[in-house]
Amino acid sequence: MFSGFLGSGKTSALLHIIRQLKEKGIKPAVFMNEIGSMSFDSDQIGNDTPLKEILEGCICCTGSELVEAQLQQLLAEQEFDVLLIETTGAAHPIETLDAVFSPLFADQLEVKGIITIVDSTVLLLQEKLSTMALMLFHEQIKHAHLLIANKMDELTDNEQMQVVQSLQSKNKFASIVQTSHGKFSSNELEKISYQKNASQTTPVKIGTDWPLETSFFRFSAPISIDMMENWLKSLPDTVYRMKGYVPIEGSKYPYVFQYSYGMVQWLPEYVKVPTGIVIIGERLQEISLKHVNLYE
Repeated sequence: MFSGFLGSGKTSALLHIIRQLKEKGIKPAVFMNEIGSMSFDSDQIGNDTPLKEILEGCICCTGSELVEAQLQQLLAEQEFDVLLIETTGAAHPIETLDAVFSPLFADQLEVKGIITIVDSTVLLLQEKLSTMALMLFHEQIKHAHLLIANKMDELTDNEQMQVVQSLQSKNKFASIVQTSHGKFSSNELEKISYQKNASQTTPVKIGTDWPLETSFFRFSAPISIDMMENWLKSLPDTVYRMKGYVPIEGSKYPYVFQYSYGMVQWLPEYVKVPTGIVIIGERLQEISLKHVNLYE
């Protein structure tokens, strides 16, 4: 997933990576998000690359149903090796990950990581940003697994050193690549490590000792809402998001389940869908789920 502030160079970086992947015989697909009603960046992708896009809204605010529908269609209709997602500059990385990692097709996708393109000139002048913009800017850096320090050609040697030190202070886990015009090697993507836990969970841990993970849990049997909510109360604050379909005792159909920073929402579903929940957070291996039958 390509994240980054407005004008940081995400599309340029995406296009360079697409070209390199094709040269290696790897077929990419692209999912793009633009705030405006007209698509400009997607015109540069090329007709030989499978593409889906959402216009007029940020991917993390538009609604998961639309995102799910677009991605399901892409998975059903196209064959590809890697999916590249470009967010808007206003997107929060965790909320975006929550929007695209649906329990309906979680077992078909292996989340590799968040790549944040950083406008180095903006980083040096960050105190001029509004409070909300500054918070988002820092969040995009904080949750990255790979940081691309872009526009370094516009800075002096001393300013370049300041940029690297600032990025390291905000995210000690991510690798940092210094570049200009969004150019960096696709080999950097291959360095992002993937580890699987042999337990009932399917964690995706990206980068050496990087704590942010996504896991997909299946249910072995229906459970009660009380049992589920008692388990939720025991969770640490390092669990950020959960969503999915939960089989409830006495109900013919599962319930739609949403959890965000301690807030829970249940909605009845009226069709049969595969049950399971996606969890986004840190140190998910420490969470015990056996007593609520959240695994097969």
